Amino acid sequence: MSTPIVKPFWDQATGSWQYVFHDPVTMKGAIIDPVLDFDPLAGATATTNAERLLAYVRSEGIEIVWILDTHPHADHFSAAPWLKKKLGAPTGIGERVTGVQSLWQEIYNLPKDFPTDGTQWDHLFKDGERFMVGEVPVTVMFSPGHTLASITYVAGDAAFVHDTLMMPDSGSSRADFPGGDSKALYSSIQAILALPEETRIFVGHDYAPKGRAAACEATVAEHKAANIHFCEAPSEAAYRAVRDARDSTLPLPKLMLAALQVNIRGGRVPEPEDNGRSYLKLPLNYFHSRNNC
Repeated sequence: MSTPIVKPFWDQATGSWQYVFHDPVTMKGAIIDPVLDFDPLAGATATTNAERLLAYVRSEGIEIVWILDTHPHADHFSAAPWLKKKLGAPTGIGERVTGVQSLWQEIYNLPKDFPTDGTQWDHLFKDGERFMVGEVPVTVMFSPGHTLASITYVAGDAAFVHDTLMMPDSGSSRADFPGGDSKALYSSIQAILALPEETRIFVGHDYAPKGRAAACEATVAEHKAANIHFCEAPSEAAYRAVRDARDSTLPLPKLMLAALQVNIRGGRVPEPEDNGRSYLKLPLNYFHSRNNC
């Protein structure tokens, strides 16, 4: 298998991993899941994370040929449009994003003419689609469960599995968002763990449990041997029981209701109103409080 060089970037505020990978022969590369900073108390966005990625790409002489999202994120805004303006590379996401757009169009009561056809991205990837980043072959795997639109990018020996698996000591990601499903997530993870055992799995989040340093990479073999959700719950039924019970105790992500209305627009804030400002809105009482208060 091809072995791309992978550079991870951690956003401590959201626990999110962003990646740049490139082919060392041609120096062509791709950016995966870039973060646009958001301060919810001030309602202010910033490009600190995206500028880190941009500085790295320029310093290493990498030609970015794709800016990729794995799914519409619930915990951070996507910086894909900002990086596209700087780098000129096309953006992409999985074709099932249209279902997420339709779902959240209803939740936010967006206008009927809000586009739910995925045209906010340059390309919608199909399950099994292949493309090249330099001499590195990339295969798209449809990986639903966390969301109904999630995909995995398998680039040579590196699999960017977004919010399916966490690091082995944290198990797997939640499946209780609108459109999520623990049965689908179990199937998606089984497909990922069927990749060659030396495949490097790069996760979408890490919250550095027990005070360890933030981590992002483990092999398929390491997940099979040590992932806590599959050591404790090896069958589908057992896994779903563990996952569903855990999800029922989790609060919703702090930025979810802000992030989804940006990310279903491909990382763009809503159109400015007549005073020139953009606004985010909250669907009151659509979700039940999980704060136990």
